[in-house]
Amino acid sequence: RRHSSALYKKAKEVMTGGVSRNTIFRRPHPFYVSKAKGSYVTDIDANTRVDFANNMASLIHGHANPHIIEAVTEQLHRGTAYTLGTKIEIDFGELLVERNHNFEKIRFVNSGTEAVMSMIKAARAYTGKGKIAKAEGAYHGTYDFAEISQIVKPENWGDIDHPNSIPVTFGTPDCVKNDVIIFPYNDIERTLNLLEENKNDLACVLIDPVSHRVGMFPIEEDYLVAIYNWTRKHKVLLVFDEVVTYRVTYSGAQELYPVKPDMTALGKIIGGGFPVGAIAGDAKIMSVFDPTRKIIKQPHSGTFSANPITMTAGKVAMELFDRQAVDDINNMTDIAKNQILAAAKEADVPLILTGAGSMFRFHFRHKAPRNYRETYQCPEERKLIVDFLDFLFLHEDIIMINTFACMFATTITQVEVDRLTESLFKGFIRYKKEIHSFVK
Repeated sequence: RRHSSALYKKAKEVMTGGVSRNTIFRRPHPFYVSKAKGSYVTDIDANTRVDFANNMASLIHGHANPHIIEAVTEQLHRGTAYTLGTKIEIDFGELLVERNHNFEKIRFVNSGTEAVMSMIKAARAYTGKGKIAKAEGAYHGTYDFAEISQIVKPENWGDIDHPNSIPVTFGTPDCVKNDVIIFPYNDIERTLNLLEENKNDLACVLIDPVSHRVGMFPIEEDYLVAIYNWTRKHKVLLVFDEVVTYRVTYSGAQELYPVKPDMTALGKIIGGGFPVGAIAGDAKIMSVFDPTRKIIKQPHSGTFSANPITMTAGKVAMELFDRQAVDDINNMTDIAKNQILAAAKEADVPLILTGAGSMFRFHFRHKAPRNYRETYQCPEERKLIVDFLDFLFLHEDIIMINTFACMFATTITQVEVDRLTESLFKGFIRYKKEIHSFVK
């Protein structure tokens, strides 16, 4: 760890906390990459680890995919960004619209946060109303309105019939939290009651169909259909955040349900390893962005939106992520989940795995959670999970997401799955007593 420790000391002199994103921070210091290829990452201290995080679910083909490298290298020689359009932007837009019958028009931005923000603003511009509704605990990026009640605790989350709107960032104006209605995931009666109370002011209901922070379980169909029907009745938009979940099927998690979202925010895997976001959906609603209209309801630009590097990488990545690739990665994930559950059973540790497609999350429970409050980890449980993940990272050379989740890449094979299972089994044995001390 000598080199990483020295580098972190230097980083603290120029960056707040020594990092530009808290995701990589760990005590006593972050680790720094030397190189990465496929599903393996080697740090500057010569430790090579198997990567089951894939840069927070963004690398669907692992690291340094040769097809993406080749295409991007060619584009680099032609330029990286211009104040003109590019053909690749059109080609990539066409590819994404063809993948999903709910997408009529698309617009590119630079991150998932920006995609969700632009989608919410478009909903307001189209409906003329200001409030949004979102699920308690759901993560939708760092836009003020989208991050309300992303992190809540028993002492501040309030009555389940009227959950509190709790800001993440200190100093968030009251007017922001007052315009965000929080509802309990998978609770039809309470959610519809809350929506009904605000029906005249709501621009949209924001849904992540397999919300990572809520618990990473697919939204229940009858619950989603009830919300959809309510929005149709009251002319409120139903918008999906599929920044993470677009990997679940060839056309995203929405393909699993009999509803049509008015707009969808995309990101992560569609960038091929580069910063990206997109808003796709109903042509009439998306027209708020249209610069040819007499009144442009939502002026929208962005210096690096649809830059040719991202568009090139994204197009290659999504072409490679064809129906066969989706089936293969999802099948490999199912194999992994079955092996991990068998290992937990052998270790006599209660474990539930939630998720969909090529992603899953661990819960030390006897019963699967259905909402954020059931998913919530008490401080003792959270400490155990941090210790467990540190054990995997430092002693077993396994990288996972800090919520105790895995996001597979197409480069994961049986070899890596076996290694993950064996390492987890060691962890189950090591922390068995602590797990049983608080299990629900």
